[in-house]
Amino acid sequence: MKFWYVIFSLEVAKEAALHHYSKSFRGFSAMLTPEQTKRVAESDGVVSVFESGTSKIHTTRTWNFLGIDSIQQYKQLQMDSSSNVIVGVIDSGIWPESESFSDQGFGPVPDKFKGECVTGEQFALSNCNRKIIGARYYFKGFEAEYGSLESQGGTFFRSARDSDGHGTHTASTIAGSVVANVSLLGMAGGTARGGAPSARLAIYKACWFGLCSDADVLLAMDDAISDGVHILSLSLGPDPPQSIYFEDAISIGSFHAFQKGILVSCSAGNSFFPGTASNVAPWILTVAASSVDRIFISNIYLGNSRILKAGSAAAAKGVPPSNASFCKNNTLDATLIKGKIVVCTIETLTDNRREKSIFIRQGGGVGMILIDPLAKDIGFQFVLPGTVIGQEEAALLQKYMETEKNPVAKIYPTITVLDTKPAPAVAGFSSMGPNIITPEILKETIIHKIELHGANFLQPDITGPGLNILAAWSPVAIEATAERSVNYNIVSGTSMSCPHISAVSAIIKSIKPSWSPAAIKSAIMTTATVLDNTKHLIGRQPFGNETTPFDYGSGHINPTAALEPGLIYDLDSTDIINFLCSIGGNPAQLKNLTGQLTYCQNPPIPSYNLNYPSIGVSNMNGSLSVYRTVTYYGKDPTVYYAYVDHPVGVKVKVTPSKLCFTKTGEKMSFKVDFIPYMNSSGSFVFGALTWSNGIHKVRSPIGLNVLSV
Repeated sequence: MKFWYVIFSLEVAKEAALHHYSKSFRGFSAMLTPEQTKRVAESDGVVSVFESGTSKIHTTRTWNFLGIDSIQQYKQLQMDSSSNVIVGVIDSGIWPESESFSDQGFGPVPDKFKGECVTGEQFALSNCNRKIIGARYYFKGFEAEYGSLESQGGTFFRSARDSDGHGTHTASTIAGSVVANVSLLGMAGGTARGGAPSARLAIYKACWFGLCSDADVLLAMDDAISDGVHILSLSLGPDPPQSIYFEDAISIGSFHAFQKGILVSCSAGNSFFPGTASNVAPWILTVAASSVDRIFISNIYLGNSRILKAGSAAAAKGVPPSNASFCKNNTLDATLIKGKIVVCTIETLTDNRREKSIFIRQGGGVGMILIDPLAKDIGFQFVLPGTVIGQEEAALLQKYMETEKNPVAKIYPTITVLDTKPAPAVAGFSSMGPNIITPEILKETIIHKIELHGANFLQPDITGPGLNILAAWSPVAIEATAERSVNYNIVSGTSMSCPHISAVSAIIKSIKPSWSPAAIKSAIMTTATVLDNTKHLIGRQPFGNETTPFDYGSGHINPTAALEPGLIYDLDSTDIINFLCSIGGNPAQLKNLTGQLTYCQNPPIPSYNLNYPSIGVSNMNGSLSVYRTVTYYGKDPTVYYAYVDHPVGVKVKVTPSKLCFTKTGEKMSFKVDFIPYMNSSGSFVFGALTWSNGIHKVRSPIGLNVLSV
């Protein structure tokens, strides 16, 4: 049996290697047997050998909701179409003919960009322009693991052209040009645009049929770094649990991007549950998903004049709008469902909702009501008129069906409702923290007596719009759009929230070109809001459950505030190395990540002292002091005061409690003492530290797991 491995040592590369990594880091990937792997690992010059995995893609109104239009600098950016900010998108490719990728008004391609427009199947040099300035594609890793593209049985293009729709959607969300009168069959109508419409796009297609080989993703990252992108956006990631930082392709590639001053924004995943967030390396900006103040409603009119409020689902073109089991294949009696609306339920979270509508149609059914409490807020597209209801509506429907001899219903066409409250709310599917990688390593760290308290990053870092997002689409990707060709589509996932954050990062980079990835990340995190539009704490769909930083990180993105954060928490690759040393990284692991022989200082700097914009301690035993340094960015001298929201059972003291700055770029350090007076019973307690000068509020969430006092 063969295995797929990535080996980091170019010197021992063989002709059998599928990919060589030589631009930003050194290594190759090849198919090896376990015996061959052992021999290679024992060879001189080989740093490490590990098995490649597979990442999956994490599958209009939003920019108004985020207040982008109110930003004066953003308006200036819109007028300046000669912007030189380049966003690299690693995904399923792009549909270049979409109006969202028009280069009208753009200046020449920036001199900084060293990439290529690689031609391929139905993708010519002319498909690149002054908006899409580069396009590459990678498939050798996928084919080595899954067989030829032709054997997969679906539509594809052996080029950067997108047959999936996912990559087109994410790219247009980031930097799509302004397109008027856009909707999906009348839903979400308005003007479509990306968050940074004047930014340039460099496309790296590494995903095929929803799967992205680590070997291909890593080569795409290697190329993107060398090509000169400013921001890298990846709406993809591994299934939980994620590998440790030293053996995770995205963590390794993004570290090298971080070293070169490139911010990497990644989706956190759609796995619903605590501890499932992916892409959690502290040098990555990890993004959760939340709603906006817009919903789609397809109401159900019952024969007793009762109207049930339901979620949206688009009917197939040309089909007029009009209980048994889970509506799986071969479970429905065609003689009973013919000409009827069928009520279905879900069996598991991973049920294919659209497939249920296909089986109903095959049996002669004319509509579907899906009882799906956990996903009732998500817009699905069925192949016949259909709608989604929650538990409360299901109870009313069940009562009506039991009491009415001949129950009848009508599914109304979907309507768009704006300015809804409360919003935002964390999407029910959005993966949650805590970061499980660092605590796992800390167990080993504790055994070796390196440190008694362990850092835990309150990831995901940030949340942004990811529910029912309208953006450009590939017209050949009809399977996801109820068997019709559309140019714009509504989809949900942290895949959709990630490009929102990537776009805001691009705007900040345009205005603050000298800022490091950590500075941009800090600005986004410390200015986020934890309140919805009713001034209450952000809840979690579908039931409005109370949330914590493990749901939303530092909060929901506030682009206006992020442009002028006041203070930032900056850090560089040396700080990251010190952090990795503190969690037990050995020289071989560090070399695997950095590409250089690296030794740790003794004693190491405690991991919780990484100059991160949030403060988390996963195993706190007694009192603890944490140190941070902030950099002032403002015009005039100012004074910031510390305000603390105390975690339950913990006294917090900040020293000094007042920071006096005289000039921009000035740095000041402070100490935060945590003095627990009760343990937290094995769970985290949360609070926050906010620095304010009366104009800016610089907020850092606090999360502590107090094991003993």
